[in-house]
Amino acid sequence: MRQIKTFFQNIGKVCQENTQAVGHLLVILCLYGVLVAPSSLSFTGMASVSAEQVQKNTALAGVGGSGYLEIAPDGGQNAAVLALETGALDIESFTKPQTLLYGSYTIQKGDIIGDLAMNFGLNEDTLISINSIKNTRLIQIGQVLRVPNQDGIFYTVKNGDTLDHIAQKYSSNAAAIQVANELFSDTAKAGTVLFVPGARLDWVERQEINGDLFIWPTAGYITSPYGYRRWPFGGNARQFHSGLDIGAPMGSPVRAAMSGRVNAVGWDDVLGNYIVVSHHSGYRTMYGHLSAARVKPGAYVGTGERIGDVGSTGLSTGPHLHFTVFKNGVTVNPRTLLK
Repeated sequence: MRQIKTFFQNIGKVCQENTQAVGHLLVILCLYGVLVAPSSLSFTGMASVSAEQVQKNTALAGVGGSGYLEIAPDGGQNAAVLALETGALDIESFTKPQTLLYGSYTIQKGDIIGDLAMNFGLNEDTLISINSIKNTRLIQIGQVLRVPNQDGIFYTVKNGDTLDHIAQKYSSNAAAIQVANELFSDTAKAGTVLFVPGARLDWVERQEINGDLFIWPTAGYITSPYGYRRWPFGGNARQFHSGLDIGAPMGSPVRAAMSGRVNAVGWDDVLGNYIVVSHHSGYRTMYGHLSAARVKPGAYVGTGERIGDVGSTGLSTGPHLHFTVFKNGVTVNPRTLLK
């Protein structure tokens, strides 16, 4: 047995000294030979595994998008302790930059991106970026996700970008970016999509994708959604409705859906009494048909702060709040952004 261990230790050292040549996967295999007896080496089938299976495994390594290597959860822990004591296991090998590899997972009923990320030992930003998810509420049963072997997000190189500049922007490491993307130089052409290890999404972008950027501005129920509808004041004409109508009792509190600065307070023949609040990242919210406004232009308001009361002023069929969200001057569906 000692001779077998020595054999695999020697192989492990050779692989570690030539990591770039033999590839990260071979390093893992060689270290695996040091940790456990060769007879216990096993592979899962070259197919997707469930999140529950992943959570049970002691360690995982992506295999080119078609499966996982699995360390048998048996007596390997004792062997690992022995390897550490004898100096056969190089701890630094686990912290070195890694080439980006993928596994895969098929969405099941009840799956949530946040829970899946936790089960895979990743943050949700990683799964969102790697799979170009625009709305986590719209993932579908049967949809296949790519599951990378490390945290990070995709970034499209712009003119003038350098790896150092990209690394600094995302608190990453230029060498790690180079290794992850198998680059042969420290430069990349504009338009190239790079994986940036350890990078996170901007929190606003994450909230947009998760659909919880704004709180509900009042307690009630949707009486008319965003989009085309029949004109509610008679006839069959179709009209584009630029916001949500939320039915609520007269005088109910209207609250700022997100912190920001009051941009305008006024009257409109259609909207009646209205308030506009400007937020960060190009967002503005508008609150219409109010019976009263409780803020003045220029005031700063916090998320959830009362800014007015539900009413039926202007062109209205009854007490309700008309709530519109603008992104860079263009209306968007508020429902996809409400918690």
